[in-house]
Amino acid sequence: MLYIFARSYLRRLYNFYYQQFIKRSANSSVKQSITAPNKAPSYKFKYTEKPKSHLGMTLIELMVSISITSILTSVALPNFNDFIVQLRVDNEISRISRLLLIARNNAINNQTNVIICPLDDDNKCSTNWHEELSVFIDNNGNSLFDPLDGEILITTKEAIQSGDILMYAKTRDKITYQPTGHLFGLSNGTFRYCPKEYEEKSRGIVVARSGRFYATTDEDNDGRDETRSNVIIECD
Repeated sequence: MLYIFARSYLRRLYNFYYQQFIKRSANSSVKQSITAPNKAPSYKFKYTEKPKSHLGMTLIELMVSISITSILTSVALPNFNDFIVQLRVDNEISRISRLLLIARNNAINNQTNVIICPLDDDNKCSTNWHEELSVFIDNNGNSLFDPLDGEILITTKEAIQSGDILMYAKTRDKITYQPTGHLFGLSNGTFRYCPKEYEEKSRGIVVARSGRFYATTDEDNDGRDETRSNVIIECD
Protein backbone atom coordinates (compact mmCIF):
# COMPACT_ATOMS: atom_id res chain seq x y z
CA MET A 1 0.00 0.00 0.00
CA LEU A 2 2.77 2.36 0.91
CA TYR A 3 4.56 1.46 -2.28
CA ILE A 4 1.56 2.32 -4.41
CA PHE A 5 1.14 5.70 -2.68
CA ALA A 6 4.82 6.62 -3.18
CA ARG A 7 4.67 5.62 -6.79
CA SER A 8 1.57 7.75 -7.41
CA TYR A 9 3.14 10.71 -5.64
CA LEU A 10 6.33 10.53 -7.66
CA ARG A 11 4.37 10.33 -10.89
CA ARG A 12 2.32 13.47 -10.05
CA LEU A 13 5.51 15.25 -9.00
CA TYR A 14 7.14 14.33 -12.24
CA ASN A 15 4.15 15.54 -14.23
CA PHE A 16 4.11 18.83 -12.36
CA TYR A 17 7.72 19.61 -13.03
CA TYR A 18 7.37 18.46 -16.58
CA GLN A 19 4.43 20.84 -17.12
CA GLN A 20 6.46 23.67 -15.56
CA PHE A 21 9.33 22.95 -17.89
CA ILE A 22 7.01 22.98 -20.92
CA LYS A 23 5.51 26.30 -19.87
CA ARG A 24 8.90 27.88 -19.33
CA SER A 25 10.13 26.64 -22.67
CA ALA A 26 7.03 28.02 -24.41
CA ASN A 27 7.32 31.43 -22.70
CA SER A 28 10.99 31.65 -23.63
CA SER A 29 10.25 30.94 -27.32
CA VAL A 30 7.50 33.56 -27.46
CA LYS A 31 9.70 36.16 -25.81
CA GLN A 32 12.52 35.51 -28.22
CA SER A 33 10.18 35.74 -31.20
CA ILE A 34 8.92 39.14 -29.97
CA THR A 35 12.11 40.80 -28.78
CA ALA A 36 14.55 39.23 -31.23
CA PRO A 37 13.01 38.65 -34.66
CA ASN A 38 14.85 36.76 -37.29
CA LYS A 39 17.86 38.78 -38.42
CA ALA A 40 18.62 39.31 -42.07
CA PRO A 41 21.60 37.34 -43.26
CA SER A 42 24.77 39.32 -42.86
CA TYR A 43 27.47 39.48 -45.50
CA LYS A 44 31.06 40.05 -44.68
CA PHE A 45 33.22 42.04 -47.13
CA LYS A 46 36.94 41.80 -47.11
CA TYR A 47 38.51 45.31 -47.27
CA THR A 48 41.83 45.58 -48.92
CA GLU A 49 43.65 48.85 -48.23
CA LYS A 50 45.06 50.56 -51.32
CA PRO A 51 48.78 51.13 -51.26
CA LYS A 52 49.63 54.71 -50.41
CA SER A 53 51.43 56.69 -53.13
CA HIS A 54 54.68 58.35 -52.20
CA LEU A 55 54.46 62.12 -52.60
CA GLY A 56 58.09 62.87 -51.84
CA MET A 57 61.46 61.50 -52.78
CA THR A 58 64.35 59.98 -50.94
CA LEU A 59 67.66 61.73 -50.40
CA ILE A 60 69.34 59.51 -52.97
CA GLU A 61 66.69 60.33 -55.60
CA LEU A 62 67.14 64.02 -54.88
CA MET A 63 70.92 63.83 -55.26
CA VAL A 64 70.63 61.92 -58.53
CA SER A 65 68.13 64.46 -59.89
CA ILE A 66 70.40 67.38 -58.98
CA SER A 67 73.40 65.67 -60.59
CA ILE A 68 71.55 65.01 -63.84
CA THR A 69 70.21 68.60 -63.92
CA SER A 70 73.72 69.98 -63.37
CA ILE A 71 75.16 67.89 -66.20
CA LEU A 72 72.42 68.86 -68.62
CA THR A 73 72.77 72.54 -67.69
CA SER A 74 76.55 72.53 -68.21
CA VAL A 75 76.09 70.94 -71.64
CA ALA A 76 73.11 72.99 -72.82
CA LEU A 77 73.96 76.45 -71.43
CA PRO A 78 76.73 77.36 -73.94
CA ASN A 79 74.53 76.29 -76.85
CA PHE A 80 71.62 78.22 -75.38
CA ASN A 81 73.74 81.40 -75.13
CA ASP A 82 74.79 80.99 -78.76
CA PHE A 83 71.16 80.60 -79.75
CA ILE A 84 70.12 83.76 -77.87
CA VAL A 85 72.90 85.84 -79.47
CA GLN A 86 72.10 84.52 -82.94
CA LEU A 87 68.44 85.31 -82.41
CA ARG A 88 69.30 88.87 -81.36
CA VAL A 89 71.49 89.42 -84.42
CA ASP A 90 68.88 88.01 -86.80
CA ASN A 91 66.18 90.22 -85.25
CA GLU A 92 68.28 93.36 -85.72
CA ILE A 93 69.05 92.47 -89.33
CA SER A 94 65.33 91.93 -89.93
CA ARG A 95 64.45 95.30 -88.36
CA ILE A 96 67.02 97.17 -90.43
CA SER A 97 65.72 95.46 -93.56
CA ARG A 98 62.19 96.62 -92.79
CA LEU A 99 63.50 100.14 -92.17
CA LEU A 100 65.19 100.23 -95.58
CA LEU A 101 62.07 98.90 -97.28
CA ILE A 102 59.84 101.50 -95.62
CA ALA A 103 62.18 104.34 -96.58
CA ARG A 104 62.46 103.28 -100.21
CA ASN A 105 58.72 102.76 -100.64
CA ASN A 106 57.94 106.17 -99.14
CA ALA A 107 60.48 107.89 -101.37
CA ILE A 108 58.90 106.36 -104.47
CA ASN A 109 55.27 106.83 -103.37
CA ASN A 110 55.71 110.42 -102.18
CA GLN A 111 58.22 111.37 -104.89
CA THR A 112 60.58 112.98 -102.41
CA ASN A 113 63.84 112.30 -100.62
CA VAL A 114 63.63 110.03 -97.57
CA ILE A 115 66.53 109.72 -95.13
CA ILE A 116 67.53 107.01 -92.66
CA CYS A 117 69.95 108.08 -89.95
CA PRO A 118 70.53 108.43 -86.20
CA LEU A 119 69.45 111.93 -85.20
CA ASP A 120 71.24 113.96 -82.53
CA ASP A 121 69.67 116.55 -80.24
CA ASP A 122 69.72 119.15 -83.04
CA ASN A 123 67.91 116.83 -85.49
CA LYS A 124 71.12 116.38 -87.47
CA CYS A 125 72.32 113.01 -88.74
CA SER A 126 75.25 111.45 -86.88
CA THR A 127 77.39 108.33 -87.16
CA ASN A 128 76.01 106.81 -83.95
CA TRP A 129 74.21 103.99 -85.72
CA HIS A 130 73.94 102.00 -82.49
CA GLU A 131 71.44 104.58 -81.22
CA GLU A 132 67.83 105.08 -82.28
CA LEU A 133 67.40 105.25 -86.07
CA SER A 134 64.88 107.57 -87.70
CA VAL A 135 63.22 107.59 -91.11
CA PHE A 136 61.94 111.00 -92.20
CA ILE A 137 60.95 112.93 -95.32
CA ASP A 138 63.49 115.55 -96.37
CA ASN A 139 61.37 117.91 -98.46
CA ASN A 140 63.85 120.80 -98.53
CA GLY A 141 66.89 118.62 -99.22
CA ASN A 142 69.05 119.99 -96.41
CA SER A 143 69.60 116.52 -94.84
CA LEU A 144 68.05 117.74 -91.58
CA PHE A 145 64.79 116.79 -89.94
CA ASP A 146 62.69 119.98 -89.89
CA PRO A 147 59.30 119.25 -88.33
CA LEU A 148 58.50 122.97 -88.34
CA ASP A 149 58.72 122.91 -92.13
CA GLY A 150 56.20 120.11 -92.37
CA GLU A 151 58.67 117.25 -92.67
CA ILE A 152 57.26 113.97 -91.38
CA LEU A 153 58.92 111.41 -89.15
CA ILE A 154 57.81 108.16 -90.75
CA THR A 155 59.12 105.61 -88.25
CA THR A 156 61.95 104.82 -85.85
CA LYS A 157 63.95 101.81 -84.69
CA GLU A 158 65.10 101.50 -81.11
CA ALA A 159 68.78 101.43 -80.16
CA ILE A 160 70.64 98.13 -80.22
CA GLN A 161 71.74 96.28 -77.10
CA SER A 162 74.50 97.98 -75.15
CA GLY A 163 77.94 96.61 -76.05
CA ASP A 164 76.94 95.51 -79.57
CA ILE A 165 78.19 97.42 -82.62
CA LEU A 166 76.20 98.68 -85.60
CA MET A 167 77.90 100.72 -88.31
CA TYR A 168 77.22 101.78 -91.88
CA ALA A 169 80.09 102.18 -94.34
CA LYS A 170 82.36 103.20 -91.43
CA THR A 171 82.05 106.99 -91.82
CA ARG A 172 78.67 107.66 -93.44
CA ASP A 173 76.01 109.34 -91.35
CA LYS A 174 72.88 108.71 -93.45
CA ILE A 175 71.18 106.85 -96.28
CA THR A 176 69.16 108.99 -98.67
CA TYR A 177 66.58 107.47 -101.00
CA GLN A 178 65.64 109.54 -104.03
CA PRO A 179 62.17 109.63 -105.64
CA THR A 180 63.41 107.03 -108.15
CA GLY A 181 64.13 104.58 -105.32
CA HIS A 182 67.88 104.85 -105.92
CA LEU A 183 70.44 105.92 -103.35
CA PHE A 184 71.97 109.35 -103.34
CA GLY A 185 75.69 108.71 -103.88
CA LEU A 186 78.07 106.85 -106.13
CA SER A 187 78.76 103.61 -104.26
CA ASN A 188 77.15 100.81 -102.31
CA GLY A 189 77.05 100.76 -98.54
CA THR A 190 77.10 97.94 -95.98
CA PHE A 191 75.49 97.72 -92.57
CA ARG A 192 77.56 95.67 -90.12
CA TYR A 193 76.12 94.31 -86.90
CA CYS A 194 78.58 92.72 -84.46
CA PRO A 195 77.38 91.30 -81.11
CA LYS A 196 79.62 91.75 -78.11
CA GLU A 197 82.07 88.84 -77.56
CA TYR A 198 80.54 86.91 -80.48
CA GLU A 199 82.37 88.34 -83.46
CA GLU A 200 81.85 85.14 -85.44
CA LYS A 201 78.09 85.75 -85.42
CA SER A 202 78.33 89.17 -87.08
CA ARG A 203 75.98 89.80 -89.99
CA GLY A 204 75.44 92.57 -92.50
CA ILE A 205 73.14 94.15 -95.08
CA VAL A 206 74.54 95.38 -98.39
CA VAL A 207 72.63 98.32 -99.89
CA ALA A 208 73.20 98.81 -103.61
CA ARG A 209 73.04 102.09 -105.52
CA SER A 210 69.79 100.88 -107.05
CA GLY A 211 68.24 101.02 -103.58
CA ARG A 212 67.87 97.27 -103.35
CA PHE A 213 69.58 95.36 -100.57
CA TYR A 214 70.32 91.86 -99.32
CA ALA A 215 71.33 90.29 -96.00
CA THR A 216 74.65 88.49 -95.87
CA THR A 217 74.95 84.75 -95.35
CA ASP A 218 77.67 82.18 -94.73
CA GLU A 219 78.55 81.62 -98.39
CA ASP A 220 81.43 79.13 -97.86
CA ASN A 221 80.14 77.39 -94.69
CA ASP A 222 83.09 78.54 -92.58
CA GLY A 223 80.86 79.82 -89.76
CA ARG A 224 81.22 83.50 -90.79
CA ASP A 225 78.90 85.68 -92.85
CA GLU A 226 80.30 87.11 -96.09
CA THR A 227 79.05 89.46 -98.75
CA ARG A 228 78.58 88.21 -102.30
CA SER A 229 82.08 89.53 -102.96
CA ASN A 230 83.39 87.12 -100.27
CA VAL A 231 84.16 89.93 -97.81
CA ILE A 232 83.81 88.72 -94.20
CA ILE A 233 81.56 90.88 -92.03
CA GLU A 234 83.67 92.58 -89.36
CA CYS A 235 83.39 95.74 -87.30
CA ASP A 236 87.13 96.47 -86.89
